Amino acid sequence: MDNCGEGRDSYVSQNGTRKKTWSELRGVVSDLRRRLAGVSAGSVPASITFRSLPDGRMRIYFLSTPPHGWETTLLYVDIGHSDNANGYKLNWQSLIEANFQSLSSVSRLSREEQLLWERKRLATWGITSYEIHPESGKLVFPAASSLYQCVDNGSTPGLLFPSELRMSTTGAKLCPQICPWDHALVAHTCAGDLHLSHSITGSSVRLTYAKKGGRSLADDPLMAGTPSYVMQEEFTRFIGYWWQPKSTDGIYRIVYEEVDESDVKIFCFPSSTSNSGEIEEFRFPRAGTSNARSNLKMVQFKLSETVQVIDIEILELQYPLHIMFPWMEYVVRVGWTPDAQYVWVQLLDRRQQRLELVLLSVDNFCEPPPNVYNSENHFALSSASVQVIYSQTSNIWINVNDLLYFLPSDDPTEVKFIWGSEETGFRHLYLVTSSIAGLTSGVEEPLDRMDNVFLQPRVISKIALTKGNWEVLGRNLWVDETNSIAYFSGLREGPLEQHVYAVSLRRPLEIRLLTRPGYSYNSVYFNKQCTMLVAVYSSIKTLPTCQVFRISQSDWTVESITLTPVGYLLEPSAPDSELFAPEIYTHKIKSGETIFAMIFKPHNYQPGKKYPTILNVYGGPEVQLVSNTFKGMRHLRMHMLAAQGYSVVLIDSRGSQYRGLMFESYLQRRMGTVELIDQVEVLHWLADTTGCIDMSRVAIHGWSYGGYLSLMGLTQYPDIFKLAIAGAPVTSWNLYDTGYTERYMDLPENNPQGYATGSVLNYINKFPEEENRLLIIHGLIDENVHFFHTSQLINALVKAGKPYELQVYPNERHSLRNVDASKHYETTVLSFLQNHL
Repeated sequence: MDNCGEGRDSYVSQNGTRKKTWSELRGVVSDLRRRLAGVSAGSVPASITFRSLPDGRMRIYFLSTPPHGWETTLLYVDIGHSDNANGYKLNWQSLIEANFQSLSSVSRLSREEQLLWERKRLATWGITSYEIHPESGKLVFPAASSLYQCVDNGSTPGLLFPSELRMSTTGAKLCPQICPWDHALVAHTCAGDLHLSHSITGSSVRLTYAKKGGRSLADDPLMAGTPSYVMQEEFTRFIGYWWQPKSTDGIYRIVYEEVDESDVKIFCFPSSTSNSGEIEEFRFPRAGTSNARSNLKMVQFKLSETVQVIDIEILELQYPLHIMFPWMEYVVRVGWTPDAQYVWVQLLDRRQQRLELVLLSVDNFCEPPPNVYNSENHFALSSASVQVIYSQTSNIWINVNDLLYFLPSDDPTEVKFIWGSEETGFRHLYLVTSSIAGLTSGVEEPLDRMDNVFLQPRVISKIALTKGNWEVLGRNLWVDETNSIAYFSGLREGPLEQHVYAVSLRRPLEIRLLTRPGYSYNSVYFNKQCTMLVAVYSSIKTLPTCQVFRISQSDWTVESITLTPVGYLLEPSAPDSELFAPEIYTHKIKSGETIFAMIFKPHNYQPGKKYPTILNVYGGPEVQLVSNTFKGMRHLRMHMLAAQGYSVVLIDSRGSQYRGLMFESYLQRRMGTVELIDQVEVLHWLADTTGCIDMSRVAIHGWSYGGYLSLMGLTQYPDIFKLAIAGAPVTSWNLYDTGYTERYMDLPENNPQGYATGSVLNYINKFPEEENRLLIIHGLIDENVHFFHTSQLINALVKAGKPYELQVYPNERHSLRNVDASKHYETTVLSFLQNHL
């Protein structure tokens, strides 16, 4: 079989094969990157939305890289009433002029955009997100620090050239949202405050004044509409403001989060945009230190007859959230009920073991200064204006999800919603009905003490819609209200494949699988009416396919649902024959749990021959490495190593994702001390079973948590791991952020032993004395796992006289985004392995 590179046999030092030079290894890297470019994430349709056109066609918008393009742009396809092109590729149409793309070049990315892309794990260039107002066809998207708009009238006469929204402010304009009931109004964040643009008149106005401006970071700690670092990084909430979905009084309302970071410590990094030695400042709460504080406020305004923004008012809660809920640490999710009468908020405590869902009525927001919280613990407002409608606790931790859907209710004293909870140990859906305290048939009851009336949820009924030893995925939930059907993604068929299911709200627990086993459906999109489905699916042997289905049903049962294939946005295909598919293995370890593993065998594999092996490790929570999914560029480095004659092994040990809360909580309070037990046991079993692993030549390599475990592997199992390559490693949990660390390790003061035994810095004497066994790689401006982790490790290694090698990337953050840096890193890894494994 052909090896990646220049046609030579891969280096295997024991066979005496000539080692490749650095320039030859660079060629290997460039060659495989070229081959894999066609299956990169950018070519797969993403961020799909739907719009019904006046003539009855359905227009599907999506982001992707067009043929012969390199930047992501906005595209669409149209589906007619009678279209049934199953087996055919639907014709992609560009929505935007191609020369517009030059506006979104990488060189123009602001620091704010860079950081947002890091938090969102965005890996493509160009247009990375967009907002659409389906009724009008208004589209708004951020690019190159500005906001652009265009209106798609539904016809297809030609390409649209977006216009820049005119704004008087300087700085990156981010996170735009179109007013749901007036598409001319677009809100966005800029420099820590909320701004508003009227896209027809061209006028703009600043809505909030949290930032004072012109001061140092230390003297300007407030932000409006932008979540804190921890909220974005550890709770995946990137939006900090929410439009009221409709208005009956002509007043426009936006609820927003005001964040106070005055108690969060500031850290300094070299600047990413300057060569003059300047520094950047970041707020970062290390485990055990103060977090940002959050409260909800409301800005409301009107439009004059000349369409000018007038009567801007900032309203505050009569009692701040931390007064009503003194145990609250994190505001993790916020939104409006569909009737626009209530703001709902999910509050989480610091140890992340208590979560409450709270309704706040619009009349709870009033003009400042707010009323003083009086000594008699009474509310001076309607007893129905603040109500906890659901509460849950856990002695492990609560994984925050997005499974909340409010249903229509005919009874004003009740609220009905679908809720996702892991209370059984596996995340499932529940249909919950709660009464709104203080109302009896619409008549207010007498006011009572806050503790007794407002903070105790009165759940009338809770019905499990799904159950079993499998997970409902926490990202999306779609509800066909007309037919009382909920659609969701889950893992009922096994943890290696994600599938789409339906359950009737009228017949709980009767669940129907809608997608084909043998594939994993990792991205799924429904239109609002649940009449159209777009699914992206793949397997380890097939490239991603994107297929469009029409959904129909004859009644409210899941049996009557019919999925009719319409066509493909991306047709099914097999990868290039040289990109060999990995094999998945299943093993029951000594403790009784089933563990999944994956091997990329050498491209020149010969049965019966043992090969040098790389254990590519992550090992921490929230991640699954092994699944029946084609990961394209994410597996680039596995293919690269396999092409050079290595076996590459991936193992999901206890603590990994999608196996239920008990499996995940194996790590609780003891990260770094138990994960490698499973990894090593399964590695030995794979070596015995496959015969392709040379246990005398095993390297361990990972990034972030995987870098951390690579260091631990070299200290805990030096006889198993000949080499360790640690990328951006955590070295002490005391140095990492609150939201992640405390969820799994508790606060440092509650678990000093766990923090001590989980710190690499306490195992310095166990690092080997031999040279060329440890390579550390880190971006100097990593604002997630700070370079300080590595510098602390190096200081300790130097003091102990231990050998190490270090590769620093001065202009890279936690992810290596520059192509040159990525290629250099890959060449470095190949060189280190070739020379020392």
